[in-house]
Amino acid sequence: MDPTLKERLAERFYRYSEIASQSDPSNPAIPSSRGQWEMAELLRKELERLGLTEVSADEHGIVYGHLPARLSPGHAPVPAVGWCCHMDTVAVGLEPQVHPLMIRNYQGGDILQNPEKQLYIRAAEHPELSDYIGQDIIVSDGTSVLGADNKAAVANIMTALEILQEDPEREHGDIYIAFTPDEETGLRGAKLMDFSRFPVEFAYTIDCCEQGEVVYETFNAGEAVLTVKGISAHPMSAKNNLVNACMVMRDYADLLDKAEVPEHTEIREGYLWVSEMYSDGVTGKVVIDIRDHDRAKYEHRKRVLQEALEIVRLRYPRAEISLEMKDIYGNILDALTDENRECVDLLLEALREVGVAPKIKAMRGGTDGSFISTKGIPTPNYFTGALNFHSSAEFLPMDAFENALRVTLKLAELIASRG
Repeated sequence: MDPTLKERLAERFYRYSEIASQSDPSNPAIPSSRGQWEMAELLRKELERLGLTEVSADEHGIVYGHLPARLSPGHAPVPAVGWCCHMDTVAVGLEPQVHPLMIRNYQGGDILQNPEKQLYIRAAEHPELSDYIGQDIIVSDGTSVLGADNKAAVANIMTALEILQEDPEREHGDIYIAFTPDEETGLRGAKLMDFSRFPVEFAYTIDCCEQGEVVYETFNAGEAVLTVKGISAHPMSAKNNLVNACMVMRDYADLLDKAEVPEHTEIREGYLWVSEMYSDGVTGKVVIDIRDHDRAKYEHRKRVLQEALEIVRLRYPRAEISLEMKDIYGNILDALTDENRECVDLLLEALREVGVAPKIKAMRGGTDGSFISTKGIPTPNYFTGALNFHSSAEFLPMDAFENALRVTLKLAELIASRG
């Protein structure tokens, strides 16, 4: 491995980690946090310094840039390609500020993240650590996520652009960049993209997990919100008068299949997840996540929720009960055809050429590419190299981090060679 590439990646990752860009799911504004604005402005300036054209940060904090093609005279046209990744880190009840720590030449066992607070990544709880003995690993100080989801991807793309600009011998087609806010709050940033600034035939996201992971199959995702308005009454006159919103909500949730929930499903099994429930006894809401890889099954789950609504309305005729459902993102696989799946073939070829074994997975989640693909731009995803996202046990092996960068550079090379 080239130690220079690792040093460049680590320097960028540490610098980006200094900005606390955790998104805020309770804030409807986009971006939902000041730190994402800071990230957007930093990246805008860096893209300009790298010599990209059409660089801007719009009113939603989405950063765009264009690296014009560099091809030899007479070279046939090659497809314009995009890279997109999100700037926010996830809010999971941990500190927003990240303090990364490099573990040099990890020799196995527990990793002490924070001597003062005695915070560890325990090897017994995370046996995957043993795969990285002898490697350098970045961890957080245990008070936050590491934020490799997704600042490792931002560092990957920015380092790749820098390398392409430094070496005039590297040919590449037109490359368009988009950095988005608020992916972690429902891909809200990607949904506001101006695709006239992202005029590509296909694109890639870099988001997710361990070395070799390739994702072009994600959930279809939706959200249902049940709203209940009952009738208040004092206990002395409650009989035949009181309609308790809490009981309506409980009965509604009880109508759903207890086997088809996140804690009892895996791989391509879908689910309905009662993710939020709150009430003051008179009014209340139930929030339900709808997920399935199969589109027909996804639509069936919506019908299940509608049928459950009709049942509780019969049980509680005096309550006001409504159900609203919305789609959040789609399955990338549904956007792939025999005519446009070259983006996947190129990605798998890039992995092979850099010596990384592909691990094709159906993601139990989504990426910005899940939405972008619905716009006619097939957008598969590949690895950052990090593991244990959304937890204080997140860690980033430097060998995998470098290999993810090598995949990005190889993709640019392979696309140029198609001309």
